[in-house]
Amino acid sequence: QVQLVESGGGLVQAGGSLRLSCAASGRTFNDYAMAWFRQAPGKEREFVAAIRWRTGITYYADSVSGRCTISKDNAKNMVYLQMNSLKPEDTAVYYCAATNRGSGYYRLSMEREYDYWGQGTQVTVSS
Repeated sequence: QVQLVESGGGLVQAGGSLRLSCAASGRTFNDYAMAWFRQAPGKEREFVAAIRWRTGITYYADSVSGRCTISKDNAKNMVYLQMNSLKPEDTAVYYCAATNRGSGYYRLSMEREYDYWGQGTQVTVSS
């Protein structure tokens, strides 16, 4: 049973930084891609970033490219999202997700490609 547990959210001022963590357990993730999505109040969940576990290839949404970095720690089965230069519009619940079905930016940016989800962590950016 795959389990994903996010942490690291909080309240930060605009321009600040946060690092989100996702602890993954339940199986070997070598053939998986891990991603971060977010959902702001009243909006649909949207793709933020993804990383392929085996190769480390990364993908980013245009809205966060240059401000966010997704990374992983193979030994700890952890995935991270470092977010810098945060803006009020980054306020959302951030979710960690995993899939072994998709590849490439198009599929990995699609919510329906992911089978496993964490419970989410709230990020609030004040202006």
